[in-house]
Amino acid sequence: MSRHYLLYAEQNYAYAMLRPLQQAIRARGDEAAWFLAGQQINPDYLKLDEVRLPSVRTVCDWQPDAVLVPGNTVPSFIPGLKVAIFHGFNVAKATRSDDRGHFNIRGCFDLYCTQGPNTTAGFVERAGKHGYFEVVETGWPALDPLFSAPPAGEEANPRPTILFCSTFTPALSAAPLLVDEIRRLRDSGRWRWLVQFHPKMDPAVVAAYQALQDDNLTFVETDNVIPLLQQADVMLCDTSSVMTMFLLQHRPVVTFRNQTVGNRQHLLDVSEVGALEAALEHALSRPPALMQAIDGFIAQTHPYTDGHASTRVLDAIEARLQRGPGALKRKPLNLLRSLKERRKLGYWWPGSGKRAKAR
Repeated sequence: MSRHYLLYAEQNYAYAMLRPLQQAIRARGDEAAWFLAGQQINPDYLKLDEVRLPSVRTVCDWQPDAVLVPGNTVPSFIPGLKVAIFHGFNVAKATRSDDRGHFNIRGCFDLYCTQGPNTTAGFVERAGKHGYFEVVETGWPALDPLFSAPPAGEEANPRPTILFCSTFTPALSAAPLLVDEIRRLRDSGRWRWLVQFHPKMDPAVVAAYQALQDDNLTFVETDNVIPLLQQADVMLCDTSSVMTMFLLQHRPVVTFRNQTVGNRQHLLDVSEVGALEAALEHALSRPPALMQAIDGFIAQTHPYTDGHASTRVLDAIEARLQRGPGALKRKPLNLLRSLKERRKLGYWWPGSGKRAKAR
């Protein structure tokens, strides 16, 4: 009997993160189905050949073997091995500790599939402390298309392309502070600009940048940022984890008032608006010392460039399913979180537990 994999999605960005796994699941002859949880994800992004389970009851009837989650939590009452695949890279922000950020253990997962050595070590340490989950380093499935798919065709453009991405968190976001400067740089015509923000960005900020659109600047709303990453020569960012995805292409990132902690030699950070243009020019020159620092960052963050992270995730899941929990402890009950999830999803009674074919 084929395996059943549930693709658990709460935000629009989950589509791009889970589709490489869906492709790998189908290639094995197994079944994948989507569950769209909550009101913040748009079902219109589903493709015609993608299966959606409309309710928790249908999910329970379908009996997934594993639940793949590009988020921080998943309800305990959904059956299957709970697998964390992450919705971004670790950005060690000065405004929060590791245990409140990337390494926040919420008692939801049986297996963490990590992206590279600098996150694997942190989760292995916590696995020893908590005792109820395993950790396998696989690389990040969301990046499989970055390394395996050719860039989307674009009209030839002799100008360098700058991609501006910004986080929605007000205390960290560069977007509200750079509107006038980006307008000035746009008007110079020296560079082609692409602008893409987190879906939770303040609508007023989004409107300000949409109003900047012309032949030199394009504002992009998308559930898949990878084609934009492939088009750009340099990224302008702040403290958003998307900059890590860009760096993995061996391309420079200029940050504005970056608030990460630790080594930042792989970034060109500026704190004044007047220094931004010169920093972008310097990044476009690809200075050797900067590129060497980027190489070292990649080796620790995500050294996998074969485009097969999804396959490694499925292998790790199969090994865990075959092995069973072994000597692992039981996960915490998380009664309050479970109650909140039941309320959010409108599910109060257990399903039949009978495996049914997804529609």
